[in-house]
Amino acid sequence: MSTFEKYLSIWVALALSAGIALGQVTPGLFEVLASLEYANVNLVVAVLIWAMVYPMMISVDFASLSRVADEPKGLLITLVVNWLIKPFTMAALGVIFFKYIFADIISETDADEYIAGLILLGAAPCTAMVFVWSQLTRGDPNYTLVQVSVNDVILVFAYAPIVALLLGVTSIPVPWDTLVLSVVLYVVVPLIAGILTRRQLLAGRGREQAVTGFTDRLKPVSIIGLLATVVLLFGFQGQIILAQPLLIAIIAIPLIIQSYGIFAVAYAAAWSMRVPFRVAAPCAMIGTSNFFELAVAVAISLFGLDSGAALTTVVGVLVEVPVMLSLVAFANGTRQWFDVQEGSQAREATD
Repeated sequence: MSTFEKYLSIWVALALSAGIALGQVTPGLFEVLASLEYANVNLVVAVLIWAMVYPMMISVDFASLSRVADEPKGLLITLVVNWLIKPFTMAALGVIFFKYIFADIISETDADEYIAGLILLGAAPCTAMVFVWSQLTRGDPNYTLVQVSVNDVILVFAYAPIVALLLGVTSIPVPWDTLVLSVVLYVVVPLIAGILTRRQLLAGRGREQAVTGFTDRLKPVSIIGLLATVVLLFGFQGQIILAQPLLIAIIAIPLIIQSYGIFAVAYAAAWSMRVPFRVAAPCAMIGTSNFFELAVAVAISLFGLDSGAALTTVVGVLVEVPVMLSLVAFANGTRQWFDVQEGSQAREATD
C-alpha cells in the first residue's frame, strides 16, 4: 500500500480545508466552474471523475469470469451483501438518522439530499481500493479480480434501477434521464475504454506487466482527479460547513455504522460457510468499501455541486480509509478462526 493510499483520509482532509478556504477567497471562480455544464453534467467534474475511474477499468479482466465457479460460496456472499443487503440498509440508516434522530437540527430538504448521497454510496460496491484491502489481508488476488469483474458487470445494469427504487421509496424525485446518463458516462463509457486499452496493452510483449505498468503510471492522474474533485466540492460547500461545523461528523455516523455492520454480516457468513480466509477477507472487504468515485459523480449530476448529496459522498471518502484499515487489522488478527476451520476440513478429508 503506497504512502498516499495509507494516508488518503489526511490528504482528503487537507483538500477539504483547501476547498473551503478557496471558496471563501475566490467565490467567483467556483461560480464559473459550476456554470460549465451540459445536460446537468458538470464538464470539469466529468473530466476529473474520468481521471479517477478510467485507470480502474483497465484493471478489470473479464476473462477471469470463467473462474466464477472456483469458489462459489465467496462469490455468493459478495453478491447477496452487495446487491440485496447493502443498498437497503444504507437507505434505512439514512432515514433513521436524518428523518428521526437528527430531525430537529437538519431541514427536511437537506435530510433528503443526505439520504440520497448515502443511497448512491450504498448501491456502488468497491471497484479499485478492494485490491489494496485484499493485498493487505493476503487475499487471493485472482479471486478478488473475479469478484470485482462480476460486480462491474452487474453495476452496469443494476445501479440505476436500485438507486431509482430507493430514492422513490424515500420520496425523493428521480430524474431518470440524468441518472441513466450518469451511469453511461461514468461506468459504461470508461469500462469500454478500459477494455479496449487493456486489449491493446495485452497485444504487446509485456502482457499483464504492460497493464500493471500503464495503470501505475496513471495513478498520479487518478490521485489528482480525486483531490481536485474534493477541493471543488468543498469550495461550494464551505459556507454550509462553516455554519454547521458538526455536519461532517453527523453525516459520518451512519456511514461508519454501515461499514462495520456490513463487514460483520459478510465476514460472519464466510466463517459460517467455511470459506477459506484468502477468499473470505476480500469477500467481506468488497461489500464494505464503496465505489465512491461513481457516487460522487452521480450525486453532482443529479443534485448539483453544492448539494447535500454531493457532500455526503465526499464524507464517504473521508471516513473510508481509516475504517477499512481498522477492518484489515481485525481480519488479520482473526485469521486463525479460518485456519482452524481449514485444518479441520483437511483432517475430515484425510479420514
